[in-house]
Amino acid sequence: MDELNREDHDAIHDEYAKRMDAENARQNKRLDLLEGTVRQINSLTVSIEKMAVNMANMLEEQKRQGERLDELEKEPAETLRQIKMSAVTALVGTVVGAVVTAVLMLL
Repeated sequence: MDELNREDHDAIHDEYAKRMDAENARQNKRLDLLEGTVRQINSLTVSIEKMAVNMANMLEEQKRQGERLDELEKEPAETLRQIKMSAVTALVGTVVGAVVTAVLMLL
């Protein structure tokens, strides 16, 4: 076997150290990029969660507005029903009053 002299050994060691440093730099760069991506994903997740909460609140508000709208739509119909009942009551009262007056006139 060939034996390495001290200078060759040092040269190989220096080359190995340079390559390891370069690999570490590449790995650190990849980790930095990955950490940035994870931060962006976390930010998106938080934004989506806020949007889901807002949409749930909007759905509840729409339900309440729908209920109020139903009440407003029923109000004119209820008013018309009350007017009809008042008219019928007045008509019946007039007819009964006329009949009673006619009966009293006959007596």
